[in-house]
Amino acid sequence: MPMIHLPQLITDLALILAAAGITTLLFKKIKQPLVLGYILAGLLVGPHIKFIPTVTDNESIHIWAEIGVIFLLFSLGLEFSFKKLVKVGGSASITAVVEVLVMLVIGFCAGMAMGWSTMDSIFLGGILSVSSTTIIIRAFEELGVKHKKFANLVFGVLIVEDLVAILLLVLLSTLAVSQQFAGTEMLVSILKLCFFLVLWFIGGIFLVPTFLKKTKNLMNDETMLVVSVALCLLMVLLAVKVGFSPALGAFIMGSILAETTQAEKIEHLTKSVKDLFAAIFFVSVGMLIDPAILIDYALPILIITLATVLGKFLSSGMGALISGQPLKTAVQTGMSLAQIGEFSFIIATLGLTLKVTSDFLYPIAVAVSAITTFTTPYLIKASEPFYNFLDRKLPEKWTAGIRKYSASTAGITTMSDWKTLLKSYASNTVIHAVILIACVFLGARYLQPFITEHLINGDRGIILALFLSLVLMLPFLWALSIRRIQRKAYTNLWLNKRYTRGPLIAIEVLRILLGIFFVGFLIYQFYDSAVAGLIALVLMIAVLFIFSRKLQTFYDRLENRFLGNLNAREIENAQPEILPWDSHLTELIVAPESEIVGRSLVDLGVREKYGINIALIERGKLMIPTPGRAERLYPNDKVLIIGTDEELAAVKQLFEGNAHEHEVSFPKKDMTLQKIVINSSSPVYGQSIRDSGIREKTQGLVVGIERGGQRILNPDSNLIFENEDIVWIVGNNKKIPDLLKKT
Repeated sequence: MPMIHLPQLITDLALILAAAGITTLLFKKIKQPLVLGYILAGLLVGPHIKFIPTVTDNESIHIWAEIGVIFLLFSLGLEFSFKKLVKVGGSASITAVVEVLVMLVIGFCAGMAMGWSTMDSIFLGGILSVSSTTIIIRAFEELGVKHKKFANLVFGVLIVEDLVAILLLVLLSTLAVSQQFAGTEMLVSILKLCFFLVLWFIGGIFLVPTFLKKTKNLMNDETMLVVSVALCLLMVLLAVKVGFSPALGAFIMGSILAETTQAEKIEHLTKSVKDLFAAIFFVSVGMLIDPAILIDYALPILIITLATVLGKFLSSGMGALISGQPLKTAVQTGMSLAQIGEFSFIIATLGLTLKVTSDFLYPIAVAVSAITTFTTPYLIKASEPFYNFLDRKLPEKWTAGIRKYSASTAGITTMSDWKTLLKSYASNTVIHAVILIACVFLGARYLQPFITEHLINGDRGIILALFLSLVLMLPFLWALSIRRIQRKAYTNLWLNKRYTRGPLIAIEVLRILLGIFFVGFLIYQFYDSAVAGLIALVLMIAVLFIFSRKLQTFYDRLENRFLGNLNAREIENAQPEILPWDSHLTELIVAPESEIVGRSLVDLGVREKYGINIALIERGKLMIPTPGRAERLYPNDKVLIIGTDEELAAVKQLFEGNAHEHEVSFPKKDMTLQKIVINSSSPVYGQSIRDSGIREKTQGLVVGIERGGQRILNPDSNLIFENEDIVWIVGNNKKIPDLLKKT
C-alpha cells in the first residue's frame, strides 16, 4: 500500500491550532485574555522549545500570519469608520495626538539611553505609541464600565490612534527603505498616503454601498461572506500595487464597509474567519520569541514596561486635560490606555521583515505587551480610587484651575462666515483635486495606451484618449472652479462687509486658475505642443461655461448618491445628538425579566428617582425620540439615556433586572395549568378574583371558571368566587394547592 504524504503546511497548521485550542481553553478557565494564550501556544510550538513537536516550515507560517494580519486589520476597519473619525471630536483627537507624540519621544529616548541603534529606537517609539483596541474593549466589558463618560473618550482616542498607526506603518516603511531621515521622501510618502486615502474613500463610498444595495436581494449569508472577503482582498491587491502594505488595503476596505447598512452583518459573518486567522497570527508572534532573549533582556523589558505604563498614563491624561476634560476623566482615560497591543506587533513585525531592527526588539515588544495586558484591568479598576487620592492631595488652587479650564472649553463655539466659507472651499478643493489627479493618471497611463494599442493607432488614438479624459474630468472641473459653495455665508460676506469683496474675488480667480492648471496638466501628459494645449484649453473653458447647467445637474446626481451612501447607515440608526456639560449618553437594553417591562415612564419616575433622562427608545425599526410620559417600556427596547456615571450605574441594574430572583421564585418547569374546586371552606370563597390575591400568592392567572354548567373564559377581576366553582389557573404548581387549604 503506497504511503500517503501529507503536506508540511497542513501538519504545521494542525500543530498550531491544537496548541492554540488547548492554551485558549486554559486561559478562558483562568479568565485571562486569549491573545496571551495564543502567544504562549506559539512559544511552545516554536523553534526554540525542543521537548514537544514543533513547527518546521516557518515560511508557510509567515504566509498564514500575513493572512492573519489582513483579516485582523479588516475587522479593525469595520469597527473604525471615517464618519466616526470626523465625529470623534476635538477632545479625543487632541488626547490621541499628544499621547502618540509623547510616546514616540519616550520610546526613542529610552532606546537611545539603553545604547540601542537609531532604527531600533525609532521602531520602539512606534511600538509604544499605539494602545490596544482589543484589550481595552474586552476589559471594559468585563468590568462593566462601557456606560461611563471616560469610556466614550477612550473609544474616540482608539479610533484616531488606528489612523495614526496606519500613517506610522507607511512612514516607518519609507524610513526603513531609505535608511535616512530624508524630509522630502517622508513628505512624499505622507502626501501619497493622503491622496490614496481620499481617493479610495470617495471611490469606495460611491461604488461599494451602491453595489451592495443593488445585489441585496441576491445576498444570503454565504454570498455576503464571499463578497466581503473578495472586496477585502481586492483592496489589498490595489494597495500593494501602489506601494503600500496589504494591512493598509484591508483596513481601508473595512472602513468603507463600516459606512454601509450591511456593516453589522458583515462584521458578524467575517468574525469566524478573522478569529481563525488572527489566532494563527498571534501564534506566529509567539513562535518568534526566543526565551533566552527574554532572560538576557529582563532589565530592558522592565524599563520599557514602566515607560509604557507611566508614559501613557501621563501623556493621555495630559492630552485629555489640554482638550478640556475634567481631572477624573483624564485620570481614568490615562490609566485605561496604558498598554500596547495588536498594532505594536504589526510594527515590530515590519521591522523584522524589512531586516532593519535587531532580533531582540520583537520579543521585548511582545513581553511588554503581555505584561501590560495583565495590568490593564487592574489599572482601570484603580483609576477612580487614584483620582480620589489625587483630588485630596493636589492643592486646591490646582484642582479649581482644572475645573475652571474644563468648564470654559465646554461652551458651544460658533463659526464665523469666513471660517465656514474657507473650510468648505478647502475640503472642496482637496476632494476634487484628488479626483482630477486620478483622472489625469487614469487617462495618460491606462486609457491612452489601451486605445492606441487595441483600437486606433497614432494621433487619432491620442486625441480620442484626451477627449475621453476631458469628458471624465468635466463634472469635477466644474465643481472645483465654478460651483457655488456655502451661498448664505458668501452672500453675507459680499453684501455686509464691502472690504471683503477683494479676497472673495481672489478666491474665485484662484479656483478658475486651479481648473485651468488641471486641464493643462492633462494636456501635457499627451502633447508637448503649446499650440495644441492652448486650443484644447480654450475649448474646455467654453464647454464649462456653455454646459454649466447640465454639468451641475449631473454633478448633483453624483453628489446625492455619494451622500446617500455615506449617510445611509446613520439614517437607519438615527439617534438625536445631545451634548450636555456634565452628563453623557449611553444605551441600555430592557431585559425581559426586568420589573420595568410594561410600565409607563410616569409610573417608573426614573427622572425623579435616579436623575436620568430618556432621550430615545428604539423598538425594532421604530424610533421614539423624547418619549412622552405615557410611553411604556417593552422587552429588548434599546433606550438612549442621558446622565452622569453614578446615575447611569444606579439605573443600569433596574434595566437589567435580576434574573436569578425570578428563576428561584418562578422556575419554568413549575408553570402548569391546573383546576381547583372552590367550597365554602376555601380561603378565597366569597372574594373577588382581585381581592383573593391569587396573582400574588400563586404567581398565577385565572383563565376560566365553570359555574352551573356554564364556562366563563378570561373572567372579569371583579367576579366573586362561589361554592362549587371549578377554577382553571395557570401558575406555580407548588403554590396553587394552597388555595384548597382550609382557614
